[in-house]
Amino acid sequence: MLPFKRLLRPLAALLLTAAAVTGPATAAHAADAPSTGWNDYSCKPSAAHPRPVVLVHGTFGNSLDNWLGLAPYLEHRGYCVYSLDYGQLPGVPLFNGLGSIDRSAQQLKEFVDRVLTATGAPEADLVGHSQGGMMPRYYLKFLGGADKVNALVGIAPSNHGTTLSGLTHLLPFFPGAEDLLNAATPALAQQVVGSDLLTKLNAGGDTVPGVHYTVLATQYDEVVTPYRSQFLTGPDVRNVLLQDLCPLDLSEHVFVGLTDRIAFHEVANALDPAHATPTTCASVIS
Repeated sequence: MLPFKRLLRPLAALLLTAAAVTGPATAAHAADAPSTGWNDYSCKPSAAHPRPVVLVHGTFGNSLDNWLGLAPYLEHRGYCVYSLDYGQLPGVPLFNGLGSIDRSAQQLKEFVDRVLTATGAPEADLVGHSQGGMMPRYYLKFLGGADKVNALVGIAPSNHGTTLSGLTHLLPFFPGAEDLLNAATPALAQQVVGSDLLTKLNAGGDTVPGVHYTVLATQYDEVVTPYRSQFLTGPDVRNVLLQDLCPLDLSEHVFVGLTDRIAFHEVANALDPAHATPTTCASVIS
């Protein structure tokens, strides 16, 4: 009985989060990120790195904390780096990425437009963690993003939804649970396997022409499960299991986006494939 109780804890936390949040999803407008070492709108992309990089946080994330590792890593390599907050809900100041994903994609659209205007670049590259690796695909497919984005790099993205290690299958046994998730925290419900949004997003193929896709997954992911559901199918897709590059990489869902230098090195390779170098366990010191 004890192991079953342990399994129920993440599901209970999911439902409690939804229960604690009230009010409609946020209006669709691009949000300003806090002032950071990145988000410098005077930055002009170099000839070596001609496209600005927009970082897209995950569910419960924000534009600062999610990128304390990767943003400086890319800045140090000469990129103009930006990040936004999206998916805010009224009365929930600390956690983002909870509002409806289609509205969040509109916020991303407006933010990318702002970055392109400031930098003068014709295209941007997007790097997202978890929901932030999946949600941009809505922007690319339905909001004209394919004309403004060169590459999308997803770190542990929820591309085909999650079973949350099988726990989402228990939702029907909790009366009202699915309605609660849909009403209070839309993005949580929309990332469950088989949701209407994911069905729409993946209908007719995972990718759109003209965008280079990279997916970085860890076999120890306990949030977006099964981890192979993160991979995309289509032309111009590179799916990477990080343990194939470094078997010693033990990062799970959260830390693969926060601190994993193996993932960071692969992000840099995806952003500049002409100068890519092999990613190995030694890449943690590069």
